Amino acid sequence: MSLELEIDKRKTFGIISHPDAGKTTLTEKLLLFGGAIQVAGAVKNNKITKTATSDFMEIEKQRGISVATSVMAFDYKNKLVNILDTPGHRDFAEDTFRTLTAVDSVILVIDCVKGVEAQTRRLMEVCRMRNTPVIVFINKLDRDGKDPFDLLDELEEELSISVRPLSWPINMGRDFKGVYLLHNQSLNIFEASKTRKATDYTKVEDLSDGILDELVGERDANQLREDVELIEGVYEPFDESLYKEGLLAPVFFGSAVNNFGVQELLDTFIQIAPGPQPRHTDKREVEPDESKFTGFVFKIHANLDPKHRDRIAFLRVCSGEFKRNKFYHQVRLDKDLKFSNPYNFLAQSKNVIDSAFPGDVIGLYDTGNFKIGDTLTEGEEMMYKGIPSFSPEIFKEVINLDPMKSKQLEKGIEQLTDEGVAQLFRQDPGNRKYIGVVGELQFEVIQYRLEHEYSAKCRFEALAFHKACWMTGDKDKIDAFCQYRPKEIVVDKDGNRVYLASSPYVLQMARSNNPDVTFHETSEFKV
Repeated sequence: MSLELEIDKRKTFGIISHPDAGKTTLTEKLLLFGGAIQVAGAVKNNKITKTATSDFMEIEKQRGISVATSVMAFDYKNKLVNILDTPGHRDFAEDTFRTLTAVDSVILVIDCVKGVEAQTRRLMEVCRMRNTPVIVFINKLDRDGKDPFDLLDELEEELSISVRPLSWPINMGRDFKGVYLLHNQSLNIFEASKTRKATDYTKVEDLSDGILDELVGERDANQLREDVELIEGVYEPFDESLYKEGLLAPVFFGSAVNNFGVQELLDTFIQIAPGPQPRHTDKREVEPDESKFTGFVFKIHANLDPKHRDRIAFLRVCSGEFKRNKFYHQVRLDKDLKFSNPYNFLAQSKNVIDSAFPGDVIGLYDTGNFKIGDTLTEGEEMMYKGIPSFSPEIFKEVINLDPMKSKQLEKGIEQLTDEGVAQLFRQDPGNRKYIGVVGELQFEVIQYRLEHEYSAKCRFEALAFHKACWMTGDKDKIDAFCQYRPKEIVVDKDGNRVYLASSPYVLQMARSNNPDVTFHETSEFKV
């Protein structure tokens, strides 16, 4: 099959949401409809012992939340769909932000009870930065939630994006009767089922037809007629080009836990979602149909299989064809590497592949050659842009609780921070290790994984720092500043000196007193 046909087959997207909106449950049901799994796991149902496929870390299964991005692929209607299920919890937002650099579109899950929440806004800001196309799935219609029109207004006001409903609910909660599909004039009657696929549709081309009254009752039929008339009068017809420009979001309603409304979403996604898109590098824009392979690493995960101390780099293929056992150029290290066992994924299940094409996300067994943001090419010297480190918000010092396990602790901290779980800073003399994170839950995850994957125990001691700032400018002035404030100077994993400011006021004073030094709150300047 030609490169163009392979590219045309692929759809790569991320699923994003505020915690508990039902994102991982929706991922599970998409896999179910795509035939990738036969039984859907319930993320938080104690009666069902099978946990969600995309939550493969033990701590995720215990907590019922996603703390790492999972990658899954399946075939559906002659398309190869790559799903990246991201953490919803704000403490793991950086993993989600990095993942959004590797997708071509997103599905945003909204809880109909809670509406737009804080993390939803932050995620949409990242999508808008890249004009990423968004489809909205309003979930949990089996519960009493906000009025659907109020939800649409909230989406437009809070997320600064135009919306267009493509399905419409008939009631909510106990009275939920189904959804009317505006784009093909059919009705899907709701039946609660966590295992059966809802696939029976009734064609209702004319809403004035009496069959509608028979199916949902006269009162609800009249309400649906009024709602649809209002929708057609207020909202512009769906424009696929505006969706692909990231300006218009189609909206679907459903109940992921009951497999309801999921197929309509998936069928429409397959039709309208963009395929692999061009990507920017520091030299030029790379088109997916270029003959030479390029790709970038957006995630690293150690110990995907705790029985084998493996370290997997997740690489998004951007152009050309990736081939097994062929040498490729690691640009940052100026080193040629080949990969004998590249993988694709269904959560923790790995399958060795011989080739991969633009849009694919593959796993490369890594012995320490990769960092997040690294670029692989067929020889061209260029780096893909856009995976910065942000200044952490909470800082703590690592205190080793078992001196006999110092090497294990050192290795564990190195590998986990390579994954992007947190940022590691070192201070000399004494080789003190400071961990910087976005939220407290990350410390719990690090502690848990150090103990269970590396047999190392530690505790964390709080540090009174406000921001980490990377420094550029006059080298002599930077040296003088570092000598003046040695207790606040650390080194990051790449050997860059970083200033840890204790408060906003102190940071402002440092900027005012050192005009020849620029203090950066992200590491973007290094890219």
